[in-house]
Amino acid sequence: MARNELRPVIKLKSTAGTGYTYVTRKNRRNDPDRLTLRKYDPIIRQHVPFREER
Repeated sequence: MARNELRPVIKLKSTAGTGYTYVTRKNRRNDPDRLTLRKYDPIIRQHVPFREER
C-alpha cells in the first residue's frame, strides 16, 4: 500500500512541556492548519492540549 500524501503521519506534542508525544494521521483537506487535540499525558497524569509538531 502506498503512502497517501492527503493523510500524512503527524506527531502531537504535549503543551505541558513534558516532551510526551502521540503519533496519528490527519486529513489535510479537512484540517489544513495545525491540529490541536486534548489528550492524556501520563507523565503529569492529566488531560492537556497536544499540538501538531512539524
